[in-house]
Amino acid sequence: MTVATLGAFAIGEYPEGVAVMLFYAIGELFQSAAVNRATSNIKTLLDVRPAFANLLKNGNFQSVNPETVEIGDIIQVRSGEKVPLDCEMLSEKTSFNTVALTGESKPKTIEKGETVLAGMLNLDKVIELRVTKKFADSSLARILEMVQNASAHKAQTELLIRRFAKIYTPIVFFLAVALVVVPYFGVGNYVFKDWLYRALVFLVISCPCALVISIPLGYFGGIGAASRHGILFKGSNYLDLMTKVNTVVMDKTGTMTEGVFTVQEIMSGQMDKAEMVKLLAALERQSTHPIAKAIAEFTKNDVLKYQATEVEEISGHGLKGMVNGKMVLAGNTKLLKKFGIGFDEKLNGIVETVVAVAIDNQSIGYLLIGDKIKEDATEAIRQMHEEGVTQTVMLSGDKNAITQKVAQAVGIDKAFGDLLPEGKVQKVKELKQDKTRILAFVGDGINDAPVLALSDVGIAMGAMGSDAAIETANVVIQTDQPSKIATAIKIGKATRSIVFQNIALAFGVKVVVLLLGAGGLATMWEAVFADVGVALLAIVNAIRVQKMAF
Repeated sequence: MTVATLGAFAIGEYPEGVAVMLFYAIGELFQSAAVNRATSNIKTLLDVRPAFANLLKNGNFQSVNPETVEIGDIIQVRSGEKVPLDCEMLSEKTSFNTVALTGESKPKTIEKGETVLAGMLNLDKVIELRVTKKFADSSLARILEMVQNASAHKAQTELLIRRFAKIYTPIVFFLAVALVVVPYFGVGNYVFKDWLYRALVFLVISCPCALVISIPLGYFGGIGAASRHGILFKGSNYLDLMTKVNTVVMDKTGTMTEGVFTVQEIMSGQMDKAEMVKLLAALERQSTHPIAKAIAEFTKNDVLKYQATEVEEISGHGLKGMVNGKMVLAGNTKLLKKFGIGFDEKLNGIVETVVAVAIDNQSIGYLLIGDKIKEDATEAIRQMHEEGVTQTVMLSGDKNAITQKVAQAVGIDKAFGDLLPEGKVQKVKELKQDKTRILAFVGDGINDAPVLALSDVGIAMGAMGSDAAIETANVVIQTDQPSKIATAIKIGKATRSIVFQNIALAFGVKVVVLLLGAGGLATMWEAVFADVGVALLAIVNAIRVQKMAF
């Protein structure tokens, strides 16, 4: 472009020379605007992740950036907050949601002196912790690093165009030189200025700007569009791979389910269900156990009418107390046995967590407490099939009966439970023996990291996901919605379509105008359109993916 501009000035074609540089500069501005828009989307996505620590300073707890926290500092974590760094427990004990780390939906009680990992969610009271690792090892720092390194993972189409441009550019440059020199030896009425003008036109037309700029920008636009929908691609090559995925394997807890306890079913044979639940909830409100909280959350009415007194927590069994003059027992079947109360033995065969209820020494009924299936789980499976996924598989460390029940509820093709991490790896290896499979695995726990690395496309649930899973994965879904898997496939397909449109547009126009230019039928203005004009059209087309609805 520089040679063509200087050449145009040299032969007195000043308007054409100015036009070449002016339109080239406009093209650069369009490119910068598109890149900045995509970058802004990604930065906004990352800022959603919590990044604060309540640090003990001068006798008070202050909210500070975790990067400023040193090893040995004391921090406070309130109920409902995630632990920002790896720590040692200083408080007596509390319950944590560890589903992001272990894949296990059942809360874990950690006592004084034990290790608390970053990413655990405090479920109970305010606690104090001593920091054992710096923030540099945390999930947020690693995600920022992933974004910075995303450009290193190029799509095959992008790499091919770059290799093509390296060979193509010097070839067309020397062809332009030949267009000036060769006719001198074979044309009778050779006019140097005319042939130089043709060569300059040829040089402008042949510039690969439209390809070199618009194709990477198309992929970057796809990454930006995905980030706007809460999906982080670690490289443009994964946008391409998502379009080819035909098998999706997923974890259960935290991926297709919420990873939190909710009341699933109520059974009462000798009392109105609503009355039984109100009596039970009054008792459970006196406990901080996650199962008790799930029951208390289930009914928020009649708080004043139903009051529990003389509440006693029987370790490993459940609760006992008086509610409105009635003695209420709530817990497992061992609690009923302890008080000599008969119950239906089928309760021992139920796979979900059972809360048996007895009133005045008589078994009344029970509640089933289970992990709630995510609202969009069924829709997610349907959309995946629509986007060309031929098989969906669920792998879980949870009981096989529960795994099969969840799979059937959401429409998953196959399901396997009671699997250790190595069992998941073995199942994925078996699936990958079919070389026609392009397999994506979706998970969120540390136990999912080996399978994420083994799959063709590893997808991690990022909001509650563990550091190891997020670091190992190729795609991170920040919203924890399984329906975003289909959205990622749609964005990949749209991006790939736009990239091929740009290739066809650039090559089609250039070939036509190159032939016209070599024959002296095209001026510098046509050349400018063939290069910068096409580049602008390709850039506008690449930006279009960010405006699409998915």
